[in-house]
Amino acid sequence: MTPGESAQAGLILKVATQLFAALGYDGTSTRQIAEAAGLNIATVNYHVGGKRELYLAVMEAAHRAEKAALEAALARLPGDDPVAAIHRVADDYLDFCVDNPEVPALWMHRWLSDASDISELERQYVLPLMAAVTEALRPAVEAGTIRAEADLEYTVWTVIWAVHGFAKGGVLDARGRRRGAGDRAALRRFRAHLHQSLHRTLGLPGDPR
Repeated sequence: MTPGESAQAGLILKVATQLFAALGYDGTSTRQIAEAAGLNIATVNYHVGGKRELYLAVMEAAHRAEKAALEAALARLPGDDPVAAIHRVADDYLDFCVDNPEVPALWMHRWLSDASDISELERQYVLPLMAAVTEALRPAVEAGTIRAEADLEYTVWTVIWAVHGFAKGGVLDARGRRRGAGDRAALRRFRAHLHQSLHRTLGLPGDPR
């Protein structure tokens, strides 16, 4: 692939990510992607092979980014202060979703049955990450830092649901205006709430941050 072709492929992937995140797979056409990229459909098809192949490439890139962020966060779990480390993992995940809002948007579309004919992504991408997080937390259960009866899997899912919802939709203020992750006060308040919820659900010792 020439440098020019590589640049075009990168542009197509970027534009497709934005459109799939905004409109979903079912609501996006190859023609829309081509027009937004300033290219013709033939050029898009040449680089990616079609809408399905492009969607799979977008989801793979999103997964790689999320996987790298989670692996870096989980690598910091072992340490002298496991409670602080657990809170840092939540912070890292929140920061990733705030900095990369297209990732939670892509998955939230799938929660609403978008691209329902492409069913392997959850098994291929989501389940391994869920397993990695829950297994990384088990030593804290064995050490008594996390209460034994805590449901680790559902706790992780609850964090995902909350973080994705906030990163994608934000919250409404008293005047009915939507406040999202770009609002520092809203983000600070959500972060504090996330920590309190996680702390209490897991039964962590001490006061939540």
